[in-house]
Amino acid sequence: MAPIGVPSDKSLIVSFGEMLIDFVPTESGVSLAEAPGFLKAPGGAPANVAIAVARLGGKASFVGKLGDDEFGHMLADILKKNGVSEDGILFDHGARTALAFVTLRADGEREFMFYRNPSADMLLKPEELNLDLIRSSKVFHYGSISLIVEPCRSAHLKAMEVAKQSGALLSYDPNLRLPLWPSADEARKQILSIWDKADVIKVSDVELEFLTGSDKIDDETAMKLWHPNLTLLLVTLGEKGSRYYTKNFHGSVDAFHVNTVDTTGAGDSFVGALLCKIVEDPTILENESKLREVLKFANACGAITTTKKGAIPALPTEADALALIKGA
Repeated sequence: MAPIGVPSDKSLIVSFGEMLIDFVPTESGVSLAEAPGFLKAPGGAPANVAIAVARLGGKASFVGKLGDDEFGHMLADILKKNGVSEDGILFDHGARTALAFVTLRADGEREFMFYRNPSADMLLKPEELNLDLIRSSKVFHYGSISLIVEPCRSAHLKAMEVAKQSGALLSYDPNLRLPLWPSADEARKQILSIWDKADVIKVSDVELEFLTGSDKIDDETAMKLWHPNLTLLLVTLGEKGSRYYTKNFHGSVDAFHVNTVDTTGAGDSFVGALLCKIVEDPTILENESKLREVLKFANACGAITTTKKGAIPALPTEADALALIKGA
């Protein structure tokens, strides 16, 4: 029998890491200093993935630490309202919830300025983890921001180890945020330090260039990131779609063309969609035609997320994604 407060079936996707508030200028295409005002936009890639999963009808839980402050409780409430299990959420009494000021450039791309010195998410300790929850996951998903400092780094490594021992599929999206790292070299080193543990890895074209040191976005460059334990490597290319690599096949899937307003959360939406479908049918990882269908669905979810400001309000339902695919 599963412990109380832990979902008992093996369809659970556990997302580990940071949740924070993005403050987004009310006007696009201005610098932070020029912004006349800001809107609160809840975010943090692992939390976005958890909500993306729940919005698509999957079973999601978030593991991370928030400040015991108004913003922290607001974020926990957003997870709950969006159907994400709160069994892995902790509150720190001494540190604040992380904040990020994000400017949207005229082309919809983002620039960041972070307030985390230290923020609650960085203070998660290994002994505070809900290990029963982690053991019950079918998929354990994480990024790299939780690797930057102790004690959160040790908590991340412990959670990964426990999930792996329990038979979960490990999913990794580095979600590079260079301003948070002491240096680019340290970022590269730490992001790659856990590379060979993951079963599924998703990188953006920018992350591919950063991690390989190559300015070419091609199959040869992507395969530099392959490791023997990997089942699926994905490279997202924005409006050019996505590429996939497995032991037996590789290829690309076109993007859907939409009116892009804000790219925030598109990659998280893509990952959430993919993980939902893997949990439903793990054989997609060995079957190219099934995988292509799933990636088409994930591309549709990513595209829809770019059509509104902010990640969480823009995350689609299954019906939204199917309507876009049908109409394309």
